[in-house]
Amino acid sequence: MSQIHPTAEIHSGAELGSDLVIGPYCVIGSHVRLGDGCVLRHHISMEGPSDIGPRNEFFPFACVGQRTQDLKYAGEPTHLAVGEGNTFREFVTVQRGTSPGSTTRLGSHGNFLAYSHIAHDCTVGDHVIFSNNGTLAGHVEVGDYAIIGGLTAVHQFCRIGAHAITGGCSKIVQDVPPYMIADGNPAEVRSINKIGLERRGFAPESIKRIRECFRLMYRAELNLKQAVERIREEVELTPEVEAILQFADTSQRGLIR
Repeated sequence: MSQIHPTAEIHSGAELGSDLVIGPYCVIGSHVRLGDGCVLRHHISMEGPSDIGPRNEFFPFACVGQRTQDLKYAGEPTHLAVGEGNTFREFVTVQRGTSPGSTTRLGSHGNFLAYSHIAHDCTVGDHVIFSNNGTLAGHVEVGDYAIIGGLTAVHQFCRIGAHAITGGCSKIVQDVPPYMIADGNPAEVRSINKIGLERRGFAPESIKRIRECFRLMYRAELNLKQAVERIREEVELTPEVEAILQFADTSQRGLIR
């Protein structure tokens, strides 16, 4: 049975699942679908159209599904889709898309720390961690298991690859390849995420191949095209290596070098 505090304001157009906890002074707008088992501590603001999956937890003053801050937005119907089992800490902001019918998408089992911000039209994968004040501009893509360091700012249309990390206070203006650590202002790729990969159960041989890719891309004094060619010639094409190559081939803003 759901527990809904009498001071909560819930629009008649909202759709509520079962076993919810909705604390004092929460405001849930029209066209919000709230999945089973979600917990809203207090003073949570939700607007729609938003589809919030089950077992998400929202800490005080989180603001989810609000209209985009993009000045192009003229009130068209846009969306937010959130997976399951995420944690949204204090003052986190997540915004809907900008273009008619567009969607901001978050995966599952993420941990979004205080004041982190996800702007319009972003796509965020599963098992991510956003440290305090980690900030995404519009149209950013973040891969599974990525970690956004505290006070990191990511420019529009950039991508953060799976299992990558950004250092605290980093300025990200181009794509960060999978498995890498990017740090600085502006950021540079410093190394591979060796400890993170070991914690995720990557085999030593897989980590070795990732390190070989890093060496050719960042330590061999090659341009990106040359580095990609050398990787294809010299490095065993494991799934991890293929992921790096595919990421490089599809980059629009270029890779952080």
